[in-house]
Amino acid sequence: GEALTMVFNSSVAPAGVCGCCGPLRPRYKRLVDNIFPEDPKDGLSKSDMEKLTFYAVSAPEKLDRIGEYLAEKLSRDVVRHRYGYVVIAMEALDQLLMACHSQSIKPFVESFLRMVAKLLESREPDLQVLGTNSFVKFANIEEDTPSYHRRYDFFVSQFSAMCHSTHEDPETRTRIRVAGIKGLQGVVRKTVNDELQAIIWEPQHMDKLIPSMLFNMQDSEDLDRAGHPSTPSVVGQDGEENPAALAENCFRELLGRAAYGNMNNAVRPVLVHLDNHGLWDPNEFAVSCFRIIMYSIQAQHSHHVIQQVLNHLDTNNRTTPRVRAGIVQVLLETVAIAAKGSVGPTVLEVFNTLLKHLRMSVDLELGESSRRNSSSSVSSVRGKESDERIVQNAIIQTIGFFGGNLPDYQRAEVMMFIMGKVPVYGTPCHTLDTGTKRIQTMLLSSLIMVTSGFKSKSMAAALPPSFLDPLFSISLMEDSELRQLVLEILHNIIDRHDNRAKLRGIRIIPNVSALKFKREKISKQDITFMKKHGQQLYRHIYLGCKEEDNVHKNFELLFTTLAILTIELANEEVVIDLIRLSMALQEMALANEENMPMFIRCGIMALVAAYLNFLSKMIAHLPLCQHVSKVIELRNLDAPYLLPEHVFRDKCQLPESLDKNDRQVYFQASDMAECLAGPGYNVERLSIPYVPQVTDEDRLSRRKSFVDTISLQVDIMSNSLPDKSLLAEEITFETLKKAIDTTGLEEQEREKRRQVMEKFQKAPFEEIAAHCESKANMLHDRLAQIFELTIRPPPSPSGVVSISTGHTQHPSVPVYEMKFPDLCVY
Repeated sequence: GEALTMVFNSSVAPAGVCGCCGPLRPRYKRLVDNIFPEDPKDGLSKSDMEKLTFYAVSAPEKLDRIGEYLAEKLSRDVVRHRYGYVVIAMEALDQLLMACHSQSIKPFVESFLRMVAKLLESREPDLQVLGTNSFVKFANIEEDTPSYHRRYDFFVSQFSAMCHSTHEDPETRTRIRVAGIKGLQGVVRKTVNDELQAIIWEPQHMDKLIPSMLFNMQDSEDLDRAGHPSTPSVVGQDGEENPAALAENCFRELLGRAAYGNMNNAVRPVLVHLDNHGLWDPNEFAVSCFRIIMYSIQAQHSHHVIQQVLNHLDTNNRTTPRVRAGIVQVLLETVAIAAKGSVGPTVLEVFNTLLKHLRMSVDLELGESSRRNSSSSVSSVRGKESDERIVQNAIIQTIGFFGGNLPDYQRAEVMMFIMGKVPVYGTPCHTLDTGTKRIQTMLLSSLIMVTSGFKSKSMAAALPPSFLDPLFSISLMEDSELRQLVLEILHNIIDRHDNRAKLRGIRIIPNVSALKFKREKISKQDITFMKKHGQQLYRHIYLGCKEEDNVHKNFELLFTTLAILTIELANEEVVIDLIRLSMALQEMALANEENMPMFIRCGIMALVAAYLNFLSKMIAHLPLCQHVSKVIELRNLDAPYLLPEHVFRDKCQLPESLDKNDRQVYFQASDMAECLAGPGYNVERLSIPYVPQVTDEDRLSRRKSFVDTISLQVDIMSNSLPDKSLLAEEITFETLKKAIDTTGLEEQEREKRRQVMEKFQKAPFEEIAAHCESKANMLHDRLAQIFELTIRPPPSPSGVVSISTGHTQHPSVPVYEMKFPDLCVY
């Protein structure tokens, strides 16, 4: 019976099994042999596979031997090209792997991975795909315990190589690439959650993984779709798997699992790949890559990506302008997404780097233009110049967009930071060198973008002196474009209720109330701000009006500035100041001490008319409205060139001179004072002509208008002047010499300080205490004298001189007859 069994077994046993030794072979080998059918086309024997699986689960210690035996058979079949049996062996391995989850699976996995590696090494696409599919199944198994010794270096290299397949047949090439991407995805899934496999994040692996994915993503026809946060379809219309979409999924998955310390290793290979393949110009693919990165990573890591792009911009500071522009545009994309979340500590660093590159770009552009004269190829130099402009515009866009998306407290810091970078000379000069002017224009343009939509609750916070002073220094530059930019920045900050759009240029507005300006009651902080900085604002409006290179836009912006000041910051006192400023502007245009062109003089007149019309209707003061309207009507009839609708037309006929004596077409301070007489307005101040305050800026700028013609008018009540005999002091050459000669004084001061130090260090405590007490007594006596002179008991209505408690009571005077010093009266 046994002999027959042996013969039977030998007849049905597949090739490679020695029939005579069948019953003597270990049971696990027999079970393995039985799963292979005589004809591989019949596939895996299901019943025999169930027996093998049951045996493996019942005796897990045999798993490693089963694995080794299967691996041995598979290797032999691969060499002999018996691919049917190879498929069956892999199927068996997959089923055993899925069924067994005990500790003993570890050695079995080693055999399994050896077999997968064997398949991947073969040149046969079918076997490579088969090995990959098995690896992916294995990658999805969650193992109970981490593996201490397992490494995936080979698989990363092999799958990456498959991703770059160049097989002649397009379909086969796609299959191999898809398999490679799936394999990499399997490696990522298997390793990123295993702390012992953190090695996957090391540069040698990332430098293979990331470029393999990007290489396949490049084939995507729809780059815009690729950058969208949602995941594209993995399967194409014809059912074929799409390598680009698969690669993108894998890329997203990898980035989504990147921890804090791994971010840099994941982003650096992306930058290197974009460099190597020249993908910064044009940069659509680069933009889509960084969109994917920013949407895939955890929000708190976004500043890492921004930092990497900034560093890359630094390392490429000498590359072609279009490459730099491409990197800046990518930075804009990353910043646009990051600004919605956390950008961390890199805010000022972003601006610092961008401003540095802006300066470099301007220098390069000017360097090219200076070489243009000596260069024969003029067109190529001009091309480089225009390319540099592309870089500059990209930088300004990025600065503006980033700044505009920051919270207000950070935006205020950025405004200060950019303002600190604007070159402002100690002396405002008439001739600007081209480079400085370009930089100023660029930085002010970026400030306009940063301040756009900025809503500060108090003007003092939005316009501190450290921001206002350099801004106004630029407004003194004799360049109309720079002055326009300064005014636009002021509008962005002061116009907190978006009223500018309703003003629409400079014109006589017929019905101001119909425009429905939004306004709130002026706050105490803003009243204080105007008391402190109002004169500075008026002064720069005054100076800005008389610049000879002013154009229509300058007058429009000046009108808007005056209107916004009225809406946002004008109480009764400010209204009077603004009327005084308007009258001073009118007087300046009439007197014409600086020989201004007629267009500028008429422009100033038109500005005053447009503003006084706006102001009178804004405060809804009927008598003032009537006076202003009367003057405007007469101008329409006799002097239309003094109105904005006429003077700013291209072919407006300008007069040869302005007649001072034609009082009816000019606004009169006395008439306005009469109109405003009554409660609320201190019209006495209207009789004091407005004169801008003189500052060091004006003296340094050598403006003849200020140094030669200024006359300080001090309105002091004669009875408040002190006796001149007390003030008189003979000023001789000797007194001046003593005042200047300070060499002896410094020596005396030093000696005095030394004596005081020595006294306090060496004198006994009682002596020091007595010295301090005597000083305190002296101070109290002096204060008592001052109080004696200034503080008296309340006046009694009787007016009788009486003596009580040692103080003389002076005859009382009714309060309404008392004379107070001017400064005490409000």
